[in-house]
Amino acid sequence: MKLRPLGDRVVLQYQKAEEKTQSGIILPDSAKERPQEAVVIAVGSGTDEEGKAVEMHVKPGDKVIYSKYAGTEVKLDDEEYIIVEQSDLIAIVE
Repeated sequence: MKLRPLGDRVVLQYQKAEEKTQSGIILPDSAKERPQEAVVIAVGSGTDEEGKAVEMHVKPGDKVIYSKYAGTEVKLDDEEYIIVEQSDLIAIVE
């Protein structure tokens, strides 16, 4: 499976949600909150809606934090991804 984003979009793969709290309480699936941290899987060509070149600040393999309500969720081959615009990325985790 290959996802190739268009324009200034970025494909992210979710990181695993925490299985238990810091105090050791195991969380059921319904109580787990989706993390806002993900790994960049693919990066678009770097053009905006008018076709102007946009510098892409991330590359595949980067860990990033993205806006909470950003993007489009996609499920392919039993894997969950989120496709966001580069402007929805908040930070690169180093």
